[in-house]
Amino acid sequence: MTDEKTYTVEEIEGYLKNNLPNWYFENGWIRRKYKTSGWKGTLMVINTIGHLAEAAWHHPDISASYAFVIVKLQNHAAKGITQKDFSLAEKIESVVQWNPSTEDNTLEGTPEDPRFKYIKYD
Repeated sequence: MTDEKTYTVEEIEGYLKNNLPNWYFENGWIRRKYKTSGWKGTLMVINTIGHLAEAAWHHPDISASYAFVIVKLQNHAAKGITQKDFSLAEKIESVVQWNPSTEDNTLEGTPEDPRFKYIKYD
């Protein structure tokens, strides 16, 4: 057991609405579905989430198919949603949804060409 604060359903839904609008709370987990452009993109998203989770030492459940990845977070030790879940979800969201072409910099981002595009940005 851990002494970490677990959030109520109302607190979780409020946090998601304000900070992670593409995530939702269902059956005790905060969740997000990332749509990809195919298997290559799916594997890239899974590996990105895996790296972030291992670096954070907080591990989500991941489900995948050809063109999507579902990530679910819950703090098993605390038996609920804690700040660890929100923090990792925010990091995952910022990295997976990063689109250099929307920023003012020299990076162009992935071409719209379906041969190269790998994620469907929200």
